[in-house]
Amino acid sequence: MIITEKNYVEKAEKTILYLKNLKDNKGRNVQMVTTSKLRNLLAMTSDIYNEVLSQNQEKLSDEICGRIDYLKVRFLYEVGRDTERKVREFVEQAQIIECINEINGSRKNFILFSRYMEALVAYHKYYGGRD
Repeated sequence: MIITEKNYVEKAEKTILYLKNLKDNKGRNVQMVTTSKLRNLLAMTSDIYNEVLSQNQEKLSDEICGRIDYLKVRFLYEVGRDTERKVREFVEQAQIIECINEINGSRKNFILFSRYMEALVAYHKYYGGRD
């Protein structure tokens, strides 16, 4: 797994610090993805999270797995429509698509992914992410 219970907070912080210190080819800071964009992506994750918590079994239902697949599509869509490449840089650096792929129908893995998303948003805000 890319993220684990032991490393997801540290990985989130390292990802945001990397993005915060990213420079363009002229040495200027590159703007990070906006907090509002991140919160929109987190909101989609949170909707699924609430449903996952209500299930008692480790294997997620086909309906929830379908929603997770759609979540992946939404991330890819946001990457594709971002002309400034801020979302792409975030998704690639945070390895979001790989993390979603590793959920693989597991309740535990989805909960971990959701916590990772929360940590990314929290560190983004903490380190001065803009709205």
